[in-house]
Amino acid sequence: MSRPTRATGRLARYGFGTAEGDGGARAADLLGPDGLRLWRPEEQEPADEPAGELLAAMSRAADPDLALRQLHRIVEAERRTTDGAADSPLLAELHADPGLRRRLIAVLGASSALGDHLVAHPDHCTALRTAPDGLAPIAEGRLEPAAGGNPVAVLRTAYRLALLRIAAADLTGGRGLEQTMAALSALADATLAAAYEVAVAELAEGTERPRLAVVAMGKCGGGELNYVSDVDVIFVAAEDADLAAATLVATRLIHICGLVAWPVDAALRPEGNRGPLVRTLASHLAYYQRWARTWEFQALLKARPAAGDLPLAQEWIDQLAPLVWRAAERPEAVEDVRAMRRRIIDHIPPKELEREIKRGPGGLRDIEFAVQLLQLVHGRGDETLRAPGTIPALRALVAGGYVGRADGEALLRGYRFLRSVEHRLQLQGLRRTHTVPTEPGALRWLAAALGFTAAPGRSAVESFRAEWVTHATEVRRLHAKLLYRPLLESVARVPADGLRLTPEAARHRLEILGFADPAGALRHLQALTGGVSRTAAIQRTLLPVLLSEFADAPEPDRGLLNYRKVSDKLGSTPWYLRLLRDGGPVARRLARVLALSRYVADLLARDPEALRLLAEENELAPRSREVLREGFLAAAARHADPVEATRAVRALRRRELVRVACADVLCRAGALAPTPTRPDGANRPAPGLADITQVGTALADVTDATLAAALRAAQASQPAPEGLRFAVIGMGRLGGYESNYLSDADVLFVYDPPAGSSESAASAAAHAIAEELRRLLGVPAPDPPLGVDADLRPEGRQGPLVRSLAAYAAYYARWSRVWEAQALLRARFVCGDAELGAEFEAMVDPVRYPAEGLTREQVVEIRRIKARVETERLPRGADPATHTKLGRGGLADVEWAVQLVQLRHAGRVPSLRGTRTLDALAAAERAGLIDPTDAAEMAAGWSLAAQVRNALMLVRGRAGDQLPRHGVELAGVVRLLGRDDPGEFLDEYLRVGRRSRAATERVLNA
Repeated sequence: MSRPTRATGRLARYGFGTAEGDGGARAADLLGPDGLRLWRPEEQEPADEPAGELLAAMSRAADPDLALRQLHRIVEAERRTTDGAADSPLLAELHADPGLRRRLIAVLGASSALGDHLVAHPDHCTALRTAPDGLAPIAEGRLEPAAGGNPVAVLRTAYRLALLRIAAADLTGGRGLEQTMAALSALADATLAAAYEVAVAELAEGTERPRLAVVAMGKCGGGELNYVSDVDVIFVAAEDADLAAATLVATRLIHICGLVAWPVDAALRPEGNRGPLVRTLASHLAYYQRWARTWEFQALLKARPAAGDLPLAQEWIDQLAPLVWRAAERPEAVEDVRAMRRRIIDHIPPKELEREIKRGPGGLRDIEFAVQLLQLVHGRGDETLRAPGTIPALRALVAGGYVGRADGEALLRGYRFLRSVEHRLQLQGLRRTHTVPTEPGALRWLAAALGFTAAPGRSAVESFRAEWVTHATEVRRLHAKLLYRPLLESVARVPADGLRLTPEAARHRLEILGFADPAGALRHLQALTGGVSRTAAIQRTLLPVLLSEFADAPEPDRGLLNYRKVSDKLGSTPWYLRLLRDGGPVARRLARVLALSRYVADLLARDPEALRLLAEENELAPRSREVLREGFLAAAARHADPVEATRAVRALRRRELVRVACADVLCRAGALAPTPTRPDGANRPAPGLADITQVGTALADVTDATLAAALRAAQASQPAPEGLRFAVIGMGRLGGYESNYLSDADVLFVYDPPAGSSESAASAAAHAIAEELRRLLGVPAPDPPLGVDADLRPEGRQGPLVRSLAAYAAYYARWSRVWEAQALLRARFVCGDAELGAEFEAMVDPVRYPAEGLTREQVVEIRRIKARVETERLPRGADPATHTKLGRGGLADVEWAVQLVQLRHAGRVPSLRGTRTLDALAAAERAGLIDPTDAAEMAAGWSLAAQVRNALMLVRGRAGDQLPRHGVELAGVVRLLGRDDPGEFLDEYLRVGRRSRAATERVLNA
């Protein structure tokens, strides 16, 4: 009993017995003297050298046991036809023809259905013989029907022979995936054509041959048919007179193909199964012009003449093409395609969802829908994308710059892998399936059929699963990235003519879009899109959308010019255009900020890489005060040279200004508005023009961090007595957290000498630190300047730049005027020695918050100074009704009124002790010091004036307080503020200003 056991053990090394689970006992019987006579059990070895080669071939099959059983059945059938002859002609041929041996064994080990066919028709094995010239048999989907006999039976036999050749070439590497799909599609065409002729021949005598076209759709139309699939078709008749006979032919064709090969599905026709099987060309055209839905046009992407009247089929396709390439312009088209994909997933049984390689997430449908949507949207203007097949279309999308190279390659790899899995699954039983099995034996067969082998620590099945998960995950990610790309809706809204940037079409579109200088804009377009480079191709994809965005701005030409400047600087960097194409709303956000804001455009021209901020929602939220301070100090600490340290700090400041300004410009941009999330995942609005206090705080925090880091560099470079304390006190808008984009830093410098040191030495050291701080921040550089203004110090410019804490105390106790107390209402510690800053604030509190309030004379003095400021500082020719700072009801009006209330009452009302205007105004209302109606009118006036002032700076790129009454700057401000009509907005501004002015006068005169 031991020898047979050892024999079966030897056979197990060839892979036999794995599927059977019997260690090879069944294989020993089939191969032994009573079977194929290829194995000598006593010697435990192949019968001879040819037998050994055949065993080796079977060991390489997907399922050696299946291959052996099938071969044994074929030989047995052959013996029955040769009266039980001992020698098998087939085995002899397998020994003599290595190519036949390799092809036949591969088929027998991979397909039980084709094996059954060969058992029924052993003579068909010869179809896989090697040709006399040494080449493999042709496997291009040709039909070679035998003469005579029942036409349907003959066609079925010819189909199976052609399918056998294709499968053999596929399984042995003679054909790649694309060649296999093309051959299967060609075989379908040939079968449809043969069935068509059979059906026509069966028409009643005297019936005129109808003009009937069979149009291939779906996978067959795309030239990517699999082994077992419904073949989607649409039948088209030429005229009404052809309909009766054409319907008979179409019906019979469907029946014949079902008997011969596969079901023919005509459900993609107009009205589906409820509509007539055959329509005329005119009827089709009328339906698609009026009733067709988006998915029906999506299906037409794969339409291809297949059989019957081929010129009629091509005419049908040509007449429908204009409708197909306008379908994406429907408002609902993009969402329709997305919704259809979601519905397909929803209809998959939950237990099959993760195993579905066709319809499931990360499956073939994900790739096909992404590719087809991109074709519908971009193919309107780029005819190279109008390919019916998924792989050619995907390659064209990559070549045209619509899909990134890496993304395209990942999708191609995923598509090839998933289609290969689908082919192997279907080939096994020649039945329609797209579900990966769960049974271990079936999984082992599938992994082996796909070429996976065991590796140390990992089985073939585990290797297959790992690769499947990798591809499915990547396909799912890219599907979401491409199918839900925000740019798609924007491109779809551009008319087809606008996508073709030929000089004539571009000039016409520029005129329609309202460009003031179409010729100049055309030169920019030609510079950006000229040539055959990939950069130019991607620009041609982006610019039609960007032009539409520029056109929504008051100055489209400036937006395009700014875009060209940024592109000239970044066009050669690999990430720039990829970010615009793939980065969600980045392209449209960039277009908006470049078209509306000279300030942001200038910043991006200096630091174009900052546009990466537009890609991430959380990057468009201002950084906290602590994060800014730590980052700026760390940047300065990396440089020993104070100039280099300050240069690094100023570069960080520039990046933060871009961050806040972009969020500001975009905050009212609808779908483009950033939506940062908190760490807990809750949404919060980005700071913007709608909340002017957040903008002021964000800008003040940036200035505080800049001063802190520059002060650290200045102190490191200037010798000072040990123990010298130095602090910077914020004043003006910086102290009130009301900075704007071009504000200087109003400050006071205070020091405290160490005990026992020379007052003069300490004063000189502190003066040197302050001067160095101002010098470092004033060094010419490409970054926006930050002026450090200390003019609010005692005695103004005539007084010393730096004073000790004691000197400040002495001055304010003896010499301070009421306007200086008013200025101190905004004083707060910014940077330096925090204890010294707190001591300074405590020292000035009695000055700015007098316990007894103000005398009548002091109140009169404040009113007098305010009147003089209005008269002397309002620029010549300025319109007081629309001057945001000094105009009626503007910033100065409200601030003077609030500060007067603080000076009069903060000594006894602690809630008034703050540096922010709106906070103090709200506190005064709560304390009953200002009428609630007046407080609301003042808050509205101050807020609107501050919003307009910031908007003016963003639009102009330079300081300015005057709101124009007409022109592009007014239109830009109105656009930034989310309004539509400049006239209506101007009326609103004047109305709010009048009410605010009246309220402030009541407060000032109370």
